[in-house]
Amino acid sequence: MSDPAGIPQNPSPPVPPHPPFPVTRLLYAFVCGVFAWIVLHILFVLAAVQFLVHAINGKPNNDLTSFSASLSEYLRELLAYMTFAREEQPFPLGPFPKTA
Repeated sequence: MSDPAGIPQNPSPPVPPHPPFPVTRLLYAFVCGVFAWIVLHILFVLAAVQFLVHAINGKPNNDLTSFSASLSEYLRELLAYMTFAREEQPFPLGPFPKTA
């Protein structure tokens, strides 16, 4: 092809299609952020309760320790999903984490 002045033009290479905006992922990330905010505050309360239990009994409560560990892992999963470090959706869309 050439333009009216007779200079040949190079055809532009085809542009690959742009992937659609991930609206669903954005909404899930927002919900995960709300859950993470709530879980963080629950963990603060559990830490205070565990401190009181330890101060009174001289040792921490094992059930509370186990639950706090699971909740901490859940918070980690929420934050990992929000930052694209994890593709699996956390609870309530996926399983709740269990600690060993």
